[in-house]
Amino acid sequence: MHFGLTDEQEMIVSTVRSFVEKEIYPHEDAVERSGEVPKEVADEIKRKTIEIGFYACNFPEEVGGAGLSHLDFALVERELGRGSMALNHFFGRPQNILMACEGEQRDRYLLPAVRGERMDALAMTEPGAGSDVRGMKCSAVRDGGDWVVNGTKHFISGADHADFIIVFIATGEDQTPKGPKKRITAFLVDRGTPGFTIRDGYKSVSHRGYKNMVLEFDDCRLPDAQVLGEVDGGFEVMNTWLYATRITVATMSVGRARRVFDYALNYAAEREQFGQQIAKFQGVSFQIADMITEIDAADLLTLNAAWRLDQGLPANREIASAKVYASEMLARVTDTAMQIYGGMGLMSDYPIERFWRDARVERIWDGTSEIQRHIISRELFRPLGA
Repeated sequence: MHFGLTDEQEMIVSTVRSFVEKEIYPHEDAVERSGEVPKEVADEIKRKTIEIGFYACNFPEEVGGAGLSHLDFALVERELGRGSMALNHFFGRPQNILMACEGEQRDRYLLPAVRGERMDALAMTEPGAGSDVRGMKCSAVRDGGDWVVNGTKHFISGADHADFIIVFIATGEDQTPKGPKKRITAFLVDRGTPGFTIRDGYKSVSHRGYKNMVLEFDDCRLPDAQVLGEVDGGFEVMNTWLYATRITVATMSVGRARRVFDYALNYAAEREQFGQQIAKFQGVSFQIADMITEIDAADLLTLNAAWRLDQGLPANREIASAKVYASEMLARVTDTAMQIYGGMGLMSDYPIERFWRDARVERIWDGTSEIQRHIISRELFRPLGA
């Protein structure tokens, strides 16, 4: 088995890492302090991403994307993970689910998103329905040929600057032996649609400047033209296109962990206590050894999951394993880095406390660690009839 990268993949890694270091790093402290990304900075990042040909690189060439493979795109996301989420968001990776657009939807949503003319966001989570997607209460009912939507979504990343939102809404209910089962439909909802409000969400300790928003629907009318995929076919759309979000969390966790590791490694080599570098103490050097071992393991798990997708092989379990391991690895690595820095690690003079805070959300969004373990165990037991 060959584990090396091709020349083209090495170029991808080098280009994106250089971009992050030059265009993202310089703005991180200001965004951390203010909790805002200035529009001119966001526009400049987007413009430069388009210039180097990486905007919407997760989309196929036939719609204007770069046509990267799952493995190539995992490398992009890994390098982006080194930088601020609030800033690298404008590097531009529209939701793959937009490939489900048909007819006029392609001209209104898909193609402008790929070109960077319109930005999207994805909305599933509700105050009473996070991991339990079928528990959502935001609903749409038929009325005079339209759909009338009422309800609330929250924790919606990117909605503060999105031109339209891909929203999953309950459109009916079936009675099953295990109780009621919601039917779900995906809708494309434009900012400014009457009855649709986007407002500020909660203040998070993780990823300052990368805001979460609340969406409110009050008798919001949507025509059939706004349905993405089939009516009541929301789960099919999810299963077809949303698997990649878990790989994204895993790859970005690896990238962020490598940046934290570099800080810890250099600090341990420079910091002196008791007349020598702390790297010479076994208590520190063994921690460094454990950190890099875990990072490499998470990296290989993640790249393997992406490679399996490219080969058309089953990858659900592998993706879940990568997501749970990489996100939990990041928590351990950032915590260990803080221990190596000692008291200074808690100070905002150093970036370690920021990475420590940011790491916490990775075990929650895009499927909690518990959900990933459920997916893994289900995949293992199902063939045995258990």
